[in-house]
Amino acid sequence: MAKNADPSPATGQTDPLAVLGALPGVPESVDSVRQAVDKVYGHRVMRRRSNEVASEAALRGARGSAALAGADWPLEEIRRRSDFSADDDARTVGAALRLTAESGQLLSVWRQSPVQALARLHLVAAGGAADEPTVGRPRVAGEKVDEPLVGIAEIPLPEPAEVAARLDGLTGLLRAGSAAPALVVAAVVHGELLCLRPFGSFNGPVARAAERIVLVGSGLDPKSICPAEVGHAELGRAGYLKALEGYASGTPEGMAEWIGHCGRALELGVRESVAVCEALQRGAA
Repeated sequence: MAKNADPSPATGQTDPLAVLGALPGVPESVDSVRQAVDKVYGHRVMRRRSNEVASEAALRGARGSAALAGADWPLEEIRRRSDFSADDDARTVGAALRLTAESGQLLSVWRQSPVQALARLHLVAAGGAADEPTVGRPRVAGEKVDEPLVGIAEIPLPEPAEVAARLDGLTGLLRAGSAAPALVVAAVVHGELLCLRPFGSFNGPVARAAERIVLVGSGLDPKSICPAEVGHAELGRAGYLKALEGYASGTPEGMAEWIGHCGRALELGVRESVAVCEALQRGAA
């Protein structure tokens, strides 16, 4: 977790993620998210056309993740394109599309070895665009990090040794299991990876894909129809970074701010899928 976070509060609790779930404002965020997710899963369109909703959610989620990474393309442009190798923006969009597709295939790997799943996600994201020796593994001393997310450089970049230790710690927490709500676990995975920036490139898209895997694997969003990436993009890069700075601070207030931000993003993603359901019901999509 965030460098300054205290995983062993005075209450004697041994589940640090569950501790975060009890922070002020977090239970309310969790309840609000659950109600929103229940609404879209209960929509009548989901009975017969859930695959169409999931496909649209994947496309819109990829567009949102790419927008946060600096390639803010209209949805119709992404639908129209078949080549995503022409320039940096196109490669960013292509990476987001590949990650969204791959994340649904990695649940079993994630449960056994989150680090292995992350390596696979980075390999898929890079798609040959990065230098071969750095693809699919955490960075080592002396390697630079490509930072397309303007402003994230203000959050100190951990040294590779710290990255390795914190990835081990995160993996241990995930494999041990937690009583924490899915929103909390997903937010911690997302925030930790963004702060660590373990790879030389595509850290943001990989972190958001990992958040998606957690939400699906937890059972909160088993059909992957709630694209949190849409909400993160809608809330804006400035808000995203401000909330991330709260996570990086490790303070209870900062951690709660980040979890709440992720909750609002997920609710906005749900709203997007409800709109897709309504369009399908009207025959407009």
